[in-house]
Amino acid sequence: MSIASEFKQFIMRGNVIDLAVGMVVGTAFSGIVKSLVDDVIMPPIGLLIGGVDFSNLFVTLKDGTPPAPEAGYASLAAAQAAGAVTLNLGLFINSVISFLIIAAAIFSVIKALNAMKRAEEHIEEEALIPSEEVLLLREIRDSLNKKQSL
Repeated sequence: MSIASEFKQFIMRGNVIDLAVGMVVGTAFSGIVKSLVDDVIMPPIGLLIGGVDFSNLFVTLKDGTPPAPEAGYASLAAAQAAGAVTLNLGLFINSVISFLIIAAAIFSVIKALNAMKRAEEHIEEEALIPSEEVLLLREIRDSLNKKQSL
C-alpha cells in the first residue's frame, strides 16, 4: 500500500472528519464566547467594581516612550504602542472567564449526550426483558412439552 493511499484511507475515516468539523465549529464557538465575555459579561462586572475596564487592566513592568511614566498610560493599547512592557491581567481574566464558559458549555453537551446514551441503553435493556404475555406463553409451551413427554 502506498503512502498516498494510506493517507487517503486515514483522512477518509469518520473520526478524522468528525474531528475536523468539531475544530471548525469549536473555533466559531470560541469567537462567540469571546464576544460574550468581552462585550456582555465584563462591562457590567467592571461597572460593579468601580468602572474598571478589564481589557485595560494591566501593570507596567517597563516604561516605553512618552507619555511620561508618571502620567501613566491611558490604555493597554497606548502602553503597547509606546513600547512599554506590560503584565496584562485584564486579558488573562477575560481568557479565564472565556475558558469557564466554554468548559460549562462542553460539560452541558456531554452531560446531555450521556443522558441520551443512558436512555437508549435503558430502552435496549427493556427490549431484552420479555413481556408478561411472552412469559405466560413460555410457561404454557413448557407445560405442554412436559405433558407430551409423559
